[in-house]
Amino acid sequence: MTISEEARERLADIVELQPTKNGELQERWGMESGSEVHGFLESELKEYYFRDDNSLIRATEEAAELVDVEPGVTAGDDPGGTPSAVRVPALQAAILDSLAGPDEDGQSVVSVLRTLRETADLDPDVDEVRDALQSLRRKDVVEVVYTTVPTFRLAVARDEFEVTVNDS
Repeated sequence: MTISEEARERLADIVELQPTKNGELQERWGMESGSEVHGFLESELKEYYFRDDNSLIRATEEAAELVDVEPGVTAGDDPGGTPSAVRVPALQAAILDSLAGPDEDGQSVVSVLRTLRETADLDPDVDEVRDALQSLRRKDVVEVVYTTVPTFRLAVARDEFEVTVNDS
């Protein structure tokens, strides 16, 4: 099957961001709704993606070969466990550098935001930090600890996975 250049670029986004969801692709692609994303996926990329058990969007192996992009997550030794490597935007990499470790108390979104502003010379808004934390949670390198407010911490020690910053 031959796909358009636009479809090829969007497929590369899926490979890079996986596991992802409609909302993340909607933002990346500048679309109006998750329904518009779903329509594009079904009409243009049906053969190249699937939804996992958690309804997250993932690219097929054929898709990754077609676009020659490194996947956002490289599986570790334990299938379904912690990945051995993640490829993330700069904000997510900064969060991984500064977030509480797996044996520490979790941090609220606001606490993570303050830490980023103090240590990483970044000034994201609270929604960007929340979205970044949720994306890292979907990649299985961050976990949520539910207390009075949800808090976040690394799911595993920093030295158990490699982080690469992508260009987006």
